[in-house]
Amino acid sequence: MTTTELTLTTDTDAALTSFARRYRDAGNVGMQVLSVVGGQAENLLERLPDRVKDQLETATERALHVSLDAAGRTRGGRLPDGGKWLNTAVTTAMGAAGGFGGLPTALAELPVTTTVLLRAIQGIAESHGFNPTQQSVRADCIRVFAAAGPLAKDDGADLGFLAARVTLTGSAVHGLIARVTPRLATALGQKLAAQTVPIIGAVAGAATNFAFTTYYQEMAHIQFGLQRLSHDTGIPDDMLIEELRLRIEAMERR
Repeated sequence: MTTTELTLTTDTDAALTSFARRYRDAGNVGMQVLSVVGGQAENLLERLPDRVKDQLETATERALHVSLDAAGRTRGGRLPDGGKWLNTAVTTAMGAAGGFGGLPTALAELPVTTTVLLRAIQGIAESHGFNPTQQSVRADCIRVFAAAGPLAKDDGADLGFLAARVTLTGSAVHGLIARVTPRLATALGQKLAAQTVPIIGAVAGAATNFAFTTYYQEMAHIQFGLQRLSHDTGIPDDMLIEELRLRIEAMERR
């Protein structure tokens, strides 16, 4: 069965349209950040010192490893999930603090923000009926970070983070981190650069963290919402992803 032969129920069609809107709106937040920073996303990385750019992937991979364990531990304890707006408020405040002190504090803030983001993604997975302690779900939570960052121009052609899932062992999750890292490092590098903008570093830090938290929470809802939709309807993931892609591209053409 091809997507052109696929007959969708009214509810499934509405759900896919809703996911497409979330995808589009999440990316639009990044454009607001660029208006604050006053530059193009592709030029932000040039503002970082070479020594930082050279170590960015290593720092990002280390932050992901630390965050994966820390996020799981805090969710397993007495600290409840904060919800979308609380998570956004927390990271926005941390971004402001990180930007206030320039690059040193921005670098120190990076793993903390990554932990809050991953914890929020795990909570979203659970809200859609998935167990974030399972290795396959842990991998899907990491895979959300493979989506283009909010400062990247994305016309809907890149939905690779929704790729078909496989059963994973713990070591494979760490291998996935290594594959996701280059993409996330570029996005986080843009965030760091924005936080170092003279005078408005704190404002830019708050704005970028707001954009990142909003963006990745929306990507998580799309990721796990599609998985739940596939489970409930019996429609294969790849068909739903293609239907989603068509809706996103149609919105971009308007």
